[in-house]
Amino acid sequence: MQTIQWFPGHMTKALRMMEENVRLCDGFVYVLDARAPFACFNHKLENLFSNKPTLCLLNKADTVTASDIAAISAKLRGDRRNVLATVGTSQKDGKAVYNAIIDMFKEKLEQKKARGINKTLRIMVCGIPNTGKSTVINSLCGKKQAATGDKAGVTKGKQWVKLSDIELLDTPGTMPPSFDNQVYAHHLAYIGSINDAILDKESLLLDFIEEINEKYPSAIPSRYNVPAGLTPIDTYEAICRSRGFVLRGNELDYERGALAVFDDFRKQRLGKLCLETSPIS
Repeated sequence: MQTIQWFPGHMTKALRMMEENVRLCDGFVYVLDARAPFACFNHKLENLFSNKPTLCLLNKADTVTASDIAAISAKLRGDRRNVLATVGTSQKDGKAVYNAIIDMFKEKLEQKKARGINKTLRIMVCGIPNTGKSTVINSLCGKKQAATGDKAGVTKGKQWVKLSDIELLDTPGTMPPSFDNQVYAHHLAYIGSINDAILDKESLLLDFIEEINEKYPSAIPSRYNVPAGLTPIDTYEAICRSRGFVLRGNELDYERGALAVFDDFRKQRLGKLCLETSPIS
């Protein structure tokens, strides 16, 4: 298994900025990718806001099944977490996020109101890169307020976004300084939360094929019209041949094959595939 570590310098600066702004915030929205939610927990971040109300968003919920969402939600709620499944681009889900934030502070807001105080909530939105933090903020606002993209690292600095009675702090995606759990590191690489440029994509694809063939044995054969039950390398080569990824001299274009498979996975062309429904030790 390829060893993955990724903590570029700007993330140290981002964590420092978040530490400086914790005291300004009443609570937090923690955006997780529903395909790998437990890999998305950055315990360095959790230590920052462990004593304040936090809403865990299972974002990109349309990329997995309803039963996956139910299993993940049950586990997180069992750990006494507030949980909501969302599709970041949905304005309907944006309203649901807004209502969930208000509900977390219902008692506090009512106490303030009874004293004649209209409280504006300040909420930090944070998480691993490319989980959809900025997209969630835009759906909350009903219009584009924060920069978005399909690659890790689009948000570079903090952005305050004001709603009627909530101020949202959009923060850069931040990884833990190191990965002790390489399964989680691989899952984050699969979903595009780690910069593709630092990865050995061919080696990574072999790990991906092995895991998907074990969990979803029909997904890859159905997509690429290749036999089931092959070894990872034989599956990889069959995909390249099936898609015509062949160079001069009849050599296979492994790089193009890897890029194509990861693109298919990230865009749900392999189906609704969930990498984790519970923590992995």
